[in-house]
Amino acid sequence: MKILLIDDDRSMQVFLERLLKSEGYGFVGALSGKVGLELLESEKPDLLLLDVMLPGTNGFDLCSRIREKGRRIPIIMVSAKGDIVDKSIGFKAGCDDYVVKPFDPDELLLRIEANIRRHKEDLGFIKAVNKGGSVKAGDLEIFFDRYETFLRGKKINLTSKEFEILALLAANPGRVFTRTQIYEHVWGTLSEITEDSITVFMRRIREKIEDNPSQPVYLLTVWRVGYKFSEHL
Repeated sequence: MKILLIDDDRSMQVFLERLLKSEGYGFVGALSGKVGLELLESEKPDLLLLDVMLPGTNGFDLCSRIREKGRRIPIIMVSAKGDIVDKSIGFKAGCDDYVVKPFDPDELLLRIEANIRRHKEDLGFIKAVNKGGSVKAGDLEIFFDRYETFLRGKKINLTSKEFEILALLAANPGRVFTRTQIYEHVWGTLSEITEDSITVFMRRIREKIEDNPSQPVYLLTVWRVGYKFSEHL
């Protein structure tokens, strides 16, 4: 397993290289976003540690660019304790997790392990849901391997987490998922996102794929239980 760190702090580069190599991980580091994107393509790491504050850009923009290219690598955003950061921006940009400097090395290692494991499980899940890599329901078409959703042929811009929630439900039409199950599948157990946030994500998805979000056709609420994707389409 190889970890890519994009951080302009040289001391952080040295520290994390030693820590990760001591745990058996491969390591590659970049001091700028430009070099980091190049290494992302050439080194093909298994996880990205991405600093929020970078020279000439910021980690949020970089994360968005990576997701726009269709890269599904797990991304953990890293911010300094004194940074004024709205973490929701990072999750909207497509990051999977968040750590704040100074962080406990053991906690970081746990987060890395959890995100890599969950990513592998997600890949297995997506491969298993549909051999063709997509599902069509009514006017909605979802391409699991490409992280793309189309409504009547028009591409719908979903964030990576919105897509993963939709993909989970659409791959199992009629099956009811509780908020806890959705939370654990998409974020795992170490994220700072709360289960109550699932309601917000569902509303956002509906606003993008439903003709009338107040009377959804695709994403249905099962009162006091959770959500399901309609099996009657």
